[in-house]
Amino acid sequence: MAIGSFCLVLHGHLPWVLHHGHWPHGEVWLFEAAAETYLPLLDAFADGSCPVTLGLMPVLLEQLGHPRFTDGFAKWLSEQADRATRDQSEFAGRGDLHLAWLAEQHHHHFRALQARFDGIGRDIPRAFGELAQRGAIEILTSNATHGYMPLIKHDACSRAQVRAGVHTSQRRLGFRPAGAWLPECAYRPGGPWTSPVGDQTPRHRAGVEEVFGHEGVGFFFVDAHLFAGARSEGTQTPSGFTKVPWDQATWDDTRGWRSVLEPHLISSDGGPGRLVALARHPEVSEQVWSGDVGYPGDGRYLEFHKRHGRDGLRYWRVTAPKTDLGAKLPYAPEEVQGAVYAHAQHFTAVVKSILKRHHERTGRHGTVVAPFDAELFGHWWHEGPRFIREVMAAFAGDDVVRPGTVSQVLREWPADKVVSLPEGSWGEGGDHRVWLNDETKWMWEAAHGAEDRFLDLLHRLDWRGSPAVAEPLRMAGRELLLLQASDWQFVIKTRGAVDYGYRRFCEHLARFDRACTIADARGRGEPDDALTTAELTDIRLHDACFEDLRLEWWS
Repeated sequence: MAIGSFCLVLHGHLPWVLHHGHWPHGEVWLFEAAAETYLPLLDAFADGSCPVTLGLMPVLLEQLGHPRFTDGFAKWLSEQADRATRDQSEFAGRGDLHLAWLAEQHHHHFRALQARFDGIGRDIPRAFGELAQRGAIEILTSNATHGYMPLIKHDACSRAQVRAGVHTSQRRLGFRPAGAWLPECAYRPGGPWTSPVGDQTPRHRAGVEEVFGHEGVGFFFVDAHLFAGARSEGTQTPSGFTKVPWDQATWDDTRGWRSVLEPHLISSDGGPGRLVALARHPEVSEQVWSGDVGYPGDGRYLEFHKRHGRDGLRYWRVTAPKTDLGAKLPYAPEEVQGAVYAHAQHFTAVVKSILKRHHERTGRHGTVVAPFDAELFGHWWHEGPRFIREVMAAFAGDDVVRPGTVSQVLREWPADKVVSLPEGSWGEGGDHRVWLNDETKWMWEAAHGAEDRFLDLLHRLDWRGSPAVAEPLRMAGRELLLLQASDWQFVIKTRGAVDYGYRRFCEHLARFDRACTIADARGRGEPDDALTTAELTDIRLHDACFEDLRLEWWS
């Protein structure tokens, strides 16, 4: 009998980039992720041997199902295949036969991706949905645009993010996911709250578990430090809820209180738990994420940062983490399988060791939860999808650890503890500093002002009785969702794309403002002019997502 479970959780997300530039932080960003992560993961999961829990964020689903993507991606794959052919000729012409051979392999690879994409009807969301419906994987939903929950001002706007996200997941996948990925693993409890920017009037707001629970979501994920700060509230079994002292988690070692190896029910009001939270295991995650010991830094793997030309193909290996890009050695695919196998064996050994120690100490079944960005597997780490298959193959013949989706594990080993959690995220410092700091404070002041304005218009205007008013108001709602994306502050703080983050936020804020102004004018009976028509067309063209958006989501 297995003494523990293993849940690999992948978080697939990219902000809305269609119609917002091409390279490097535009549509090519999405094309590369589809070619290097999403299609390879489809192949890795196809035979049902990898019971992974996969978060496909609603804004990502919207893009992967959009005609702009399907047409553009097919064209881009063909262009990449042609690029590889040109590289092959160049390398062969200067006598570098190994690089020429690698270029030939790139050409075959892109042609195979074209065939795979055509073979699924160019519908990546539907292909993943079919895998989930037959039980091969589990798919998570989330906020519509990866909105950062703890810093959204109004509950109505938090609910709209979740409602739009759940609705989009169901529409694109064909079913309603049972679990959710919290953007940036950012949790907020229910209760009194004072905004850190702008209006300092105290208000009461709903906890994350309440907002998601109302939409039928059953579980989500947080970082380990939130479990360390959990307060015991009660036990919950089939016979009911039993209240316990707040300090019981500090001395009761019979239930695994605060352990990241145990799921916990979450409650902000001290009563029965609403949803289950599962925590990231730091030691397990470090095996992949660590810049010092993480597997992707092995010298045999494909080097991500060196390309042939400005935005060309990759032909070199890591060589060594500190090796200058100019000194990287050519990629040698024949050396990779041994590295992948060895790393998968080490990874599974770490998981088994952790679960054995937990069982010996408590006698309880433990669950290791290992969440990662999906794009790490294939995009950043070319060999990542192969690593996942090797890990699952290693567990398949093991009687100690059983891999499974989160829903599968929770059905067999339900949470029996109720706790209240502190506020926090998986960002630097475990708090909000990545998203709220001196560089980005003004963005939150503007976002909160946008929330106020939008809710005021919803209250004042007769959008239910006037399609002419509802049209620009829906556009404003769409822009509000998009400007709330956590990505803009993230790329500014991490210096990954500072100007891009500022530009995208300001563009969505400007379009939001124009849509609100037009809705307000129409509500007063003012006729449209040529500029109004042009501005509405601009908004439609740039941000053609969540086309079935409902203003009732903010009610």
